[in-house]
Amino acid sequence: QVQLVESGGGLVQPGGSLRLSCAASPRIFSTNAMGWYRQAPGKQSELVVMITTSGRANFADSVKGRFTISRDSAKNTVYLQMNSLKPEDTAVYYCHAIGSTHWGQGTQVTVSS
Repeated sequence: QVQLVESGGGLVQPGGSLRLSCAASPRIFSTNAMGWYRQAPGKQSELVVMITTSGRANFADSVKGRFTISRDSAKNTVYLQMNSLKPEDTAVYYCHAIGSTHWGQGTQVTVSS
């Protein structure tokens, strides 16, 4: 049974925006903090942002001021709004239920002119 389903990646020019979505099962959404990770080719996985069930968020320094995160309890979905995108944001982005073994399938974000 798929617990986390991601959507919203794509190709965008530098300075553009994308919104990623992570739809979770109700149980996971209500009990787990959620994180967005990314992995670029040849680089280690990086935690981009984590949001608690109460809505507190912690961002990596590399995305502070450009990315925001939100939770929609009605839809059991976490959104990652990415603005002012840079080529170095190019990576596969994964959502993860913190403390569990559940990961999304990954979605490619490519920032290029």
